[in-house]
Amino acid sequence: MRITSALAAAAILTLAAACGGGGGGTQPSSAPNEPVKINFLSLAWQKESVAANKQLVDEWNKANPNIQVTYVQGSWDNVNDQLVTQFAGGTAPDVIHNDSPALSGFASDGYLLDLKDKLPAELKSDIPQPAWDTVTFDDGKGQQGVYGVPFLQESQVIIANKKLLDASGARVPTADNPWTWDEFSEAAKKMTKGGNFGVAWPMKSPVNKTLNLALNFGGTFFQTADGKTTVKVGPEEREVLQRIHDQLYKDKSADPAALGQGTADPLPAFYKGKFALLPAGVYLRQQVAEQAPQGFEWVTLPAPKGTSAQQGAVSQTLSIAQDSKHADEAMKFIAFFLNGANQAKLAKGDWLLPTSQAAAADPAMTTKENGWDVATASAKNLVVAPFLKVNGFDEWKTKVATPTLQEYFANKITIDQAASKLVEDGNKVLERYQR
Repeated sequence: MRITSALAAAAILTLAAACGGGGGGTQPSSAPNEPVKINFLSLAWQKESVAANKQLVDEWNKANPNIQVTYVQGSWDNVNDQLVTQFAGGTAPDVIHNDSPALSGFASDGYLLDLKDKLPAELKSDIPQPAWDTVTFDDGKGQQGVYGVPFLQESQVIIANKKLLDASGARVPTADNPWTWDEFSEAAKKMTKGGNFGVAWPMKSPVNKTLNLALNFGGTFFQTADGKTTVKVGPEEREVLQRIHDQLYKDKSADPAALGQGTADPLPAFYKGKFALLPAGVYLRQQVAEQAPQGFEWVTLPAPKGTSAQQGAVSQTLSIAQDSKHADEAMKFIAFFLNGANQAKLAKGDWLLPTSQAAAADPAMTTKENGWDVATASAKNLVVAPFLKVNGFDEWKTKVATPTLQEYFANKITIDQAASKLVEDGNKVLERYQR
């Protein structure tokens, strides 16, 4: 999930104030006749998303005078460092917005409440099991617990220049009949002409995108045997890596100028027709919808498929601090905040996919406008990302996988050399995290 925010500086001050003023962990029980007070740490950052979050908090507070929720603005940029400090000091907010990869460590350290016996039946049944799998972790004592409610997910799609797509004569893929990777490569070659390219792969941050798409061919990158997790880069893991590399250096259908760029950086060149296809997370549609020049036509296409259309998923989540004095009230607020109608509002605000089946059926989630129909349909292909359960993944990603994949996609090392680095250097990292 994207971890970007223009609110980082303000968030530090806000969270510091929340820390000093007492969070969920240190609040005394409310005096008689006084409302229960709950702090809700939100990491919403886009304008529409922040507005939706605050609107729902206001609705709750008006309808529940005895349980009052305080909205606390946080930032993806520093939330986990802030939470480590707050958990240690007993000042964590009652309700915590985060993403599922962060939950494992906090759960095993005993900082998050196991929600499996607190989830209302309606909320539990509305969210499919694959989404619950993204928030189910070992508690550090060998027991599995549910440490958050998953509510927003991201899938990979292709944003296409409609004029160039139509002119190419390539079959237009649909949610029910996506391109195979071979068809995708052929389409990109057809669109490469006159100094312009078929596709652009921004690979400044290559790991999540390539690992999630690797599931198209069953590539997991990790394997566990006898309780020990190691890195695996076999034929399945190499498929997507090799195919992207081939577009860059064999077919020469991928724009090399995009390689060192972040996800949104190639958009100005996209609008100018420098390339036709931009694989990206579903949320990038927002910037295209808001920033594309007048008259620029674009469409959302499903990601290509390999032996399957599966993609790895992580979830944005709401958790409850273990030390919260008001866990039952916090759960009531979460159940309201994440009901079907409200998840649809949150998904629209963040341009992501709701986990709620009721929300996914909302007309706002299935309209053709801005590709919502294709984006929402892609949710059916999401399965728990294999790396989600791997202790040490963040360090492997930062210190090993990111620089190695950047070198590979820059054609500085071979795929065999990349595989060796990912496995050998990666296993040294994971070794330190084995229990």
